[in-house]
Amino acid sequence: MKKLLALLLSLTFVFAVAACDTTDDNDEPWFIDNEIVGIDPGAGIMEATNTAIEEYGLDMTLEASSGPIMVTELSQAIANEEWIVVTGWEPHYKFADYDLKFLEDPKGIFGDVEQIHTVARNGVHDDFPELVEFFENFFFDSETLGSLMGAMNEGEGDNIDIARDWMADNDLYLDWLPEGYENVGDGETVAIDYVNWAEGIAMTYLAAAILEDYMGYDVDLTMADPGIVFSAIAQGDADFFLDAWLPVTHQSFMETYGDDIEDLGLNFDGARIGLVVPTYVDIDSIEDLVRD
Repeated sequence: MKKLLALLLSLTFVFAVAACDTTDDNDEPWFIDNEIVGIDPGAGIMEATNTAIEEYGLDMTLEASSGPIMVTELSQAIANEEWIVVTGWEPHYKFADYDLKFLEDPKGIFGDVEQIHTVARNGVHDDFPELVEFFENFFFDSETLGSLMGAMNEGEGDNIDIARDWMADNDLYLDWLPEGYENVGDGETVAIDYVNWAEGIAMTYLAAAILEDYMGYDVDLTMADPGIVFSAIAQGDADFFLDAWLPVTHQSFMETYGDDIEDLGLNFDGARIGLVVPTYVDIDSIEDLVRD
């Protein structure tokens, strides 16, 4: 009986070691998990990630999910200090909630760091000089925009009401207001188009709340695809768009419509997409994901 017990214990130890073995010369525990947690299958970042897997020769699988599911898996992994790689972009509220880092991309698969600009139709300087001044002052850092996006994601009710609640605890918008701003709009309608991107939704509804509550404008918001938005701005059917990613993502639209669009300057610096890990994960580059 003692010999049988010793044999069972020995086999248990062997199987336990085998379960932990990655069958790789590299014993880093993260090699156990070869999954990249992605978002919606049709997203551009998913296509770029598949390209990165091929170009870097990664023995990894990209798992499609959704933005909220990706964040849920990320938060659960961080709570347990577990290994995880996700498709990520900034600005995003997860950067305000967690300590994260982009993996370096030596091959440039995910493109360069970009800026988010506010663009407007020709003639806005004459028609809305106070609004031009407001949007030239309109600027976020990563933490602030992440906070606003998080409030939009977690809040209940209309986005504009969530924006107003956020304003009660964040007064940076007071620095954006032009001199003599009170009721300068006098009920005039301003058309702001936006795309279904989280940062654009957050910025647009915050701007709408400020323009209505402090400057007296009636704001008309319309969501559409980027190409339709740029066309509407160029044709004068919309006045402003706050989410133009330049110089790469939306450059083709600027080349097409640029003569009829005014660039009012950046409102966020450092927009980017790529592969993201928690800072406690001890790698710095996509190349570090390559198995030996």
